[in-house]
Amino acid sequence: MDIFEKRIANPGNIGKHSDNSHGYFTFPKLEGEIGPHMKFRGKTLLNWSLNNYLGLANHPEVRRADAEAAAQYGLALPMGARMMSGNSDLHEQLERELAAFVQKEDSILLNYGYQGIMSVIDSLTDRHDIIVYDAESHACIIDGIRMHLGHTYKYKHNDIADLEKNLQRAERKLQETGGQGGVLVITEGVFGMTGAMGKLKEICELKKKHNFRLLVDDAHGFGTMGATGAGVGEAQGVQDQIDLYFSTFAKSMAGIGAFVAGDKNILMFLRYNLRSQIFAKSLPMAMTVGVLKRMELLRNHPELRENLWKIVNALQNGLREHGYNIGHTESPVTPVMLNGTIPESQNMVIDLRENHGIFCSVVVYPVVPKGMILLRLIPTAAHTLEDVERTLTAFDKVSDKLRTGVYANSEVPMMATV
Repeated sequence: MDIFEKRIANPGNIGKHSDNSHGYFTFPKLEGEIGPHMKFRGKTLLNWSLNNYLGLANHPEVRRADAEAAAQYGLALPMGARMMSGNSDLHEQLERELAAFVQKEDSILLNYGYQGIMSVIDSLTDRHDIIVYDAESHACIIDGIRMHLGHTYKYKHNDIADLEKNLQRAERKLQETGGQGGVLVITEGVFGMTGAMGKLKEICELKKKHNFRLLVDDAHGFGTMGATGAGVGEAQGVQDQIDLYFSTFAKSMAGIGAFVAGDKNILMFLRYNLRSQIFAKSLPMAMTVGVLKRMELLRNHPELRENLWKIVNALQNGLREHGYNIGHTESPVTPVMLNGTIPESQNMVIDLRENHGIFCSVVVYPVVPKGMILLRLIPTAAHTLEDVERTLTAFDKVSDKLRTGVYANSEVPMMATV
């Protein structure tokens, strides 16, 4: 069989819906200035679907720094990988500032979050090592683990007892194979779909009984969680016990790129072994300078984080008071869990967008169990309390239609325009 024909005939769990979803539910085009109000298909909608937590994407100082850096350096500089010809004083300055902010000795800039965490996992482990990871880890972690040639054990989400059982399994396996390997535990600081925090304090407590290193992906926690925004480890009082701290610039920093931080010795090893960085072009100077400005704002303007949490608390408390199930979120990530089918979810989202002017992401099976609809809202410092009230009113109307079967028994008229 032709490999292309095989793939086209079996487009995958998400791809099989592309005929009815492309351009509206999937790959939608949001236009205009990044913020709470953007245009979708010519209409201005209230937008809850951007990870612009601190509202930095259109902060005037950030826009000015980005523009001035692009004008001064262009988008090509530096040319080449960091190891060969792409290093600079500014790259190293940013690494020092990031390390200090997350309370680590050193850090390494990475071009992208997704490939960065994959490469960290790949570089850190060999076939003798064992990876133990949370069952709800992000796809980038799962793909990094897929490259691992050794044993891997998955523990139930945030289940510390099950984690310990798997650590014991790992220890037995290492003894059977001659003890040539070690154990790497991987979890997230904030789980991006549910908003729950990883149980970092409890995981670190297990270090008293078991020998392992801890890698934390804190993409949604960096800049939003903790007294200074240094992340979930800071919030739980165990930042110093995280062996490798990873985060991306694509969330609270409203940029592109990522970093990993830890002790100098292991960071030096990674500098010379991270294939995604050794064999890839350096982070552009314009983005490097732009992130330095973002770091300055993050350090010096706590009101950005305070404004974020004002909106988070108003939205999440309002949703709970209105009777919605938002799970166990402890972060800005706000899931609204409803019961319904995929066709019902489509009609509800169309109604929200076309009749109520609300844009938010919808998640259905296979990402969540069959019969569940998850509306994922991301509050930001740029939203207002009026935005929250408008959203609660709209949700009450559409959830009532979902509950009474309106979306199951009739099509929303706009369906024909999808």
